[in-house]
Amino acid sequence: MSEYSWPEENGWRMPDAGSAWSETLRVLPVSARVTGEVIGRQPFGVFLSIVGCPDAVGLARVDRLPRCMELPAVGQHVTGEVVWHADHNHQVGVVLSEWAEHEDLLPRFRAGQIVVGRITKIASIGVFVRLGDCVEGLVPLTGQGLSTEVFHEGQQMSVRIVTVDHERNRILLAEAIP
Repeated sequence: MSEYSWPEENGWRMPDAGSAWSETLRVLPVSARVTGEVIGRQPFGVFLSIVGCPDAVGLARVDRLPRCMELPAVGQHVTGEVVWHADHNHQVGVVLSEWAEHEDLLPRFRAGQIVVGRITKIASIGVFVRLGDCVEGLVPLTGQGLSTEVFHEGQQMSVRIVTVDHERNRILLAEAIP
């Protein structure tokens, strides 16, 4: 099976939710807690079969997915909360619990801060350093006189935050010289 699939490709028959849509809205209002099974995966999110509502299709959109997490696999059981309804295609929007409980730490970092992180990857362009859950920055090798030979993955490194780009979710770092 490929990484992405539609519910029908996984043996799930899409219901004719039109006739049951008003009942679905009544049973699954915004803020309702739901459980379900992932029945399809696409680059934009996962489709869910919602327990207790056979005529409802849930959709957990990728725009709510924390940067460091992956979409759950087909067949995985998940929990979440209803956040919207789409009348035109009879979908129930869901934010998965594990996504909602995940705090975005990027806003905590500011230019000029000195922090300690762990090297996660060494590439030709520089050294990637994990500063916190889902937060990695890049120490570029150019212009700093650094060489990849002096670093190894897992090594702790003291870095200075040069810039934080909230729009692109990027942090530029420099080695903090003691």
